[in-house]
Amino acid sequence: MNDFTHIDGQGRVRMVDVGQKPPTKRVAVAKGRVFMSPDTLTAIVDEKVKKGNVLETARIAGIMAAKQTWSLIPMCHPLNITHARVDFSEDKENSCIHIEAQVSLTEKTGVEMEAMTAVSVAALTIYDMCKAYDKGMEISNIHLAFKSGGKSGTYTAPETSA
Repeated sequence: MNDFTHIDGQGRVRMVDVGQKPPTKRVAVAKGRVFMSPDTLTAIVDEKVKKGNVLETARIAGIMAAKQTWSLIPMCHPLNITHARVDFSEDKENSCIHIEAQVSLTEKTGVEMEAMTAVSVAALTIYDMCKAYDKGMEISNIHLAFKSGGKSGTYTAPETSA
């Protein structure tokens, strides 16, 4: 890929003009994990964290973040997201919570950044709500797992053990 679409002929950063592109159905799925002590994981799952329901708060934060990505990432377009979800699963063996966000719309540009922002903010919310219990929590492996739609078509990340 030789052409950087966010750089003009003089080397200045610019927002890409997507005005002439046709709208297509676009979906992006991002994933990540938050590693923590077994006691912290148990407190979250059993809803014993003093600040409240950690996962429901993180779910709301992630969805809100997806909708606000354009205000955080300089070259992202404001988008009319039609669906966003954030889900969690506990992993006792690795003492972590897996986070998955899916964002979709029919538009002229994709939602990869929105899905990754949702995962990132959900993970940060988990950390924020539990830092009094476990300052050593680690946010890890935030990545694009899947995207469809647009000129570049479908992408599926290879499965990893990370």
